[in-house]
Amino acid sequence: QVQLAESGGGLVQAGGSLRLSCVASGRTFSIYGMGWFRQAPGKERDFIAAISRSFSTSYADSVKGRFTISRDNAKNTVSLQMNSLQPEDTAVYYCAGKRTGWGIHYIPADYDSWGQGTQVTVSS
Repeated sequence: QVQLAESGGGLVQAGGSLRLSCVASGRTFSIYGMGWFRQAPGKERDFIAAISRSFSTSYADSVKGRFTISRDNAKNTVSLQMNSLQPEDTAVYYCAGKRTGWGIHYIPADYDSWGQGTQVTVSS
């Protein structure tokens, strides 16, 4: 298990951009598959984007072309660049990690570690 901490959330107008970051503890970050999920009040936690230990990426259809996930193993970080934000993107965004994950993981139950979440609010 790795300790994760998200940052970068905030309030932004529709059409604007935010960059979320997730910093991991420890020295084994490079062997973790990483993902971003989001959850709005009363809703289930939804898959947004993931990046494998081999740097393969995958995105939910709702964010494809607008969001970009990346990782920097030297800095133990995974980031989510969010462009063209819309009010429906409003949610708490969570960083997640899966130790020894070789591929892309799409469901929350596949992940071992979670951050505390960071609020993203998009106003119209």
